[in-house]
Amino acid sequence: MSLRVTFELRDSDLSHFRKIMREAREVAVEHSPEEILQSAHGLLEAVKDVELPDFVRGRLERIKILIDMLEDAEWQLPKEESDRVMNALAYFSEPEDLIPDHVPGLGFLDDAIMVELVCREFQFEIEAYSRFCRMRAAEEQRGAKGHMADKDSREKWLAEYRKQLQGWMKERRHRSRHGGRRSGSQRSPFSLF
Repeated sequence: MSLRVTFELRDSDLSHFRKIMREAREVAVEHSPEEILQSAHGLLEAVKDVELPDFVRGRLERIKILIDMLEDAEWQLPKEESDRVMNALAYFSEPEDLIPDHVPGLGFLDDAIMVELVCREFQFEIEAYSRFCRMRAAEEQRGAKGHMADKDSREKWLAEYRKQLQGWMKERRHRSRHGGRRSGSQRSPFSLF
C-alpha cells in the first residue's frame, strides 16, 4: 500500500528557503568548488545505505545531475550557470540544516525539499544537459559503427550542439523570468536566487 502526501509551501516558507540559499551562497565563497563538489558527492554517499522514504531518496539522487553538469568537460557549462549550480550545491555542504540528518526517516526531508526547489530553478539547464547526454550517447553509438569516428568532427559537432542547447537554455530561462509567453511557457513564480 502506498499513501500520497502533498503539502503546500507558503510565501513565508519559500522566504525561509531563499534565506537558506543566500546563506549557502555565502558558504560557497568560503569553499573551493572542489570542496563543494566533494560535499555533494559525500551527501550522496552518506544516504546510499540509509533507509529513507522513496520520495526523499528520489529527490536526493537528483543532486547527481547537478554535479554531472559541473564535472562534464564536454558540456562546459558557462560560468554564470556554473556559479549558480555551485551556489545551490553549497547548501548540501553545510552539516547543520533545518532537520538534523540523523533524525530517522525525516532527517533528509529538508534536503529533499531544497533539491526539489533547486531542480525547479534549474529545469532548463537540466533539460538541456539531459538532451546533450542523450544525443552524445546516440552519436557515440553511431560513431562506434564508423559515423563520426574522426575526433575533430566529433568535437566540432559537440561544440555546435552544446552551443545550440545552451542558447535554448538561456532563452527559456529568460522568458520564464521575464514573463515571455511563447510556446506555452509560464513565468516562474518562485526563484531561489
